[in-house]
Formats: sequence, C-alpha cells, structure tokens
Amino acid sequence: MKIAKEGALIGIFTALLIGGQLALSFVAGVEVVTVLLLSFSFYFGARRGVLVATAFSLLRCIIFGFFPSVLVLYLIYYNAFAMFFGLLGYKFDRTLTNKKHIVVVVLASVFTVCFSLLDDVITPLMFNFTKDAAIAYFYSSFYALIPQTVCTAVTATFIFPPLLKAFKNVKI
Repeated sequence: MKIAKEGALIGIFTALLIGGQLALSFVAGVEVVTVLLLSFSFYFGARRGVLVATAFSLLRCIIFGFFPSVLVLYLIYYNAFAMFFGLLGYKFDRTLTNKKHIVVVVLASVFTVCFSLLDDVITPLMFNFTKDAAIAYFYSSFYALIPQTVCTAVTATFIFPPLLKAFKNVKI
C-alpha cells in the first residue's frame, strides 16, 4: 500500500504542476510551478521532489510540445531546484520560522534568476546562435525574468507557508 500511496502522491502533484502551468501559461512571467514544487520538495523531501520534477519536465511536453532546449532546461533546472529545496527542508526540519522563511524566499528568487540565466546558455548552445544573437537573446530574457522573479518572491512569501500547513495533513 505504501508504494501505491507514494505513486499517487507523485502523480497527483505532477498533474497539479502541469495544470498550474497550463492555467497561467497565457500570462507572461506569472506562474505557480515554482512555489508548488518548492513547497512539495521542502516538505516531502529531495527524492520525491526530483521524481515530481522529472515527471513534470517530461509530461508537460504532451501539452506544450516537444522542444529539446526546453526539455533540457527543465530537466536540469527543476531537478536541481527540487534537490536543493528538498535538502533545505530536511535541514530546516520541514518547519518555518520568520528567518527560515526569508531565507527560502530569497533563495527561491535567486533560483528563478538562475532559470533565465541557464536558458540564456542552453538555448543559444543548442540552436548554435551567433554571438550577437546570443547576446540579443540574453537581453530579451529580462522581459520574463523580472516578472517571474517578483512572482516567485510574492508566491513564496504568501503561498508557501499555507501549503506547508496543508501538507501536514497528507498521510503517506
């Protein structure tokens, strides 16, 4: 029964990430995947977080299409993100104080900036951009970077704590 519960938890949360991304895909820079995966990994651990991150990265291709550069970006970034915040949750004993919460919000925001920077490296490499095209791609990413980082800071501030409370009711 434990394996079935584990599979259900991973599957339901993967579906929640895909649904959240789909629901907000029409608004540039606004997303809930970060705060959802952050809270899941923080509470349920790095191993489960990485399983969800990998499933999400692969299965989202069914809805959004198969783009190799996006797939590579998502597999690298979200797995590193889930691993990091899963380990941080372990270090913080899956609890929040005001100081811990501030640390989580700042780190989540830094990770969001790293997402764009990683994309600024992966996409030009995979598509063999010229130097000028790569620089133009880098500067154009700021239009998404700024609202995404603000969104992460806001959602990690206000949605992360209630999600942690809700996860305490999940029995595995």
